[in-house]
Amino acid sequence: MPYLVSWEVFAREAERLYLENPGKARFVVKYRHKDGELVIKITDDVVCLKYRTDQSQDVKKLEKLSNSLMRHMVGKSS
Repeated sequence: MPYLVSWEVFAREAERLYLENPGKARFVVKYRHKDGELVIKITDDVVCLKYRTDQSQDVKKLEKLSNSLMRHMVGKSS
């Protein structure tokens, strides 16, 4: 599966993937210090979305996406 280039597309599709099948969706974040690279992956065993970055400002975007997914996981979100 190739990496998505746009953060906006990745975040929108990741949230949609989770909402379609919350029981099977998995969200993984991996940081490689050696390369200074952050890899984010979300999958439901059918669809796999991946995003890779080496930009420090993308950590804030990841935090926002994680918070959004957590709100979905613990209850109704507005």
